[in-house]
Amino acid sequence: MLYHLCYRLIFERLGLISAFRVFRYISFRMVAAAMTAFLVGMVAGPFLIRWLKARRITERTDKTDSPVIARLHSGKASVPTMGGIIILGSILASTLLWARLNDVYVLVAVAVVAGLGSLGAADDWIKLTHAVSHGLTRRQKLVVQTALGAAVALSLYFATTDGPLSVRYYLSPRGELTGARLAIPFMAGTYLPLGLVGFLLLTTVVLVGSSNAVNLTDGLDGLAISCVAMADIAFAAVAYIAGRVDFSRYLFIPYAPGVGELAVFCGAILGAALAFLWFNCYPAEVFMGDTGSLALGGALGYVAVATRQELLLLLVGGVFVAEAASVIIQVLHFKRTGRRVFLCTPLHHHFQFKGWPETKVTVRFGIVAAVLAALSVATLKLR
Repeated sequence: MLYHLCYRLIFERLGLISAFRVFRYISFRMVAAAMTAFLVGMVAGPFLIRWLKARRITERTDKTDSPVIARLHSGKASVPTMGGIIILGSILASTLLWARLNDVYVLVAVAVVAGLGSLGAADDWIKLTHAVSHGLTRRQKLVVQTALGAAVALSLYFATTDGPLSVRYYLSPRGELTGARLAIPFMAGTYLPLGLVGFLLLTTVVLVGSSNAVNLTDGLDGLAISCVAMADIAFAAVAYIAGRVDFSRYLFIPYAPGVGELAVFCGAILGAALAFLWFNCYPAEVFMGDTGSLALGGALGYVAVATRQELLLLLVGGVFVAEAASVIIQVLHFKRTGRRVFLCTPLHHHFQFKGWPETKVTVRFGIVAAVLAALSVATLKLR
């Protein structure tokens, strides 16, 4: 909104005050979006926490299959949840202020955050208001996530394949290909053709998988949000590069006109994440709940899809992949042999069972997330 007001109207049309030209630059608006989201979260956070406490919207530590986890988390029973509202409000407000609202990538990003945030809020509300309920069933959540993923895929495919936002993949300084293709990391100019069906399936899997992976990671104070912040920084860099024809041509990565605006969106996510971490660090004053985790995971997955770096997401979000993989391995191995691979899943609980303090698990996982994010950006040059 501010872009259209300050640059397109005041500077470009009216020719007033050249200082407003700074609103044209994505780098400026990305930083401004991060600062705005942080301020919104810091101001709104205390009010929302008090509101949640007053209505006893607090964590249900009794809804777990592990008595050990129930004992370890018994002190969290009075901590309010659904704090993801802080994150959603900060992201949406900042994005709508600083991003170009006529950009299809931004509009879809807002829809992903709002849609998955609403799904998570419904799940949290059912858990909190029904004593014997575990919230929405897995099938119900999966149906909604799949439908949203398919809608995102169709929106991107038809808006970017043949239209004015045509996605261009530079294979060499002199050649390019167009259409839906999957970029292969470490292999310059190598792409796997997808077509509509392939792109639809891949986008849906990425959005559903990343959304649920972050949800599984959200089990300790500050764990999920700190890992999200690290991954978000990496994807902010990827989005900025993919939106510039000179940088993307130099690094031989997919160039998509307009996708650079997602760097502003990532800036908003970072600011919101830091503000929420202020209240969520140990000992947590509030938990994000599914309201925040589903939306944040979906947002990361969406940026990976929009920038055509779905495979890079496996490295950027390595912590989330490990958390989800631990659950899958545990379930499959237990069904087959009756024995467990891990002491408890998701993976962060395994280390708790081994005697690691909660703060040590969080900090070490955060360090791993930071290293993976840095390595992911570095791989853009390793081609």
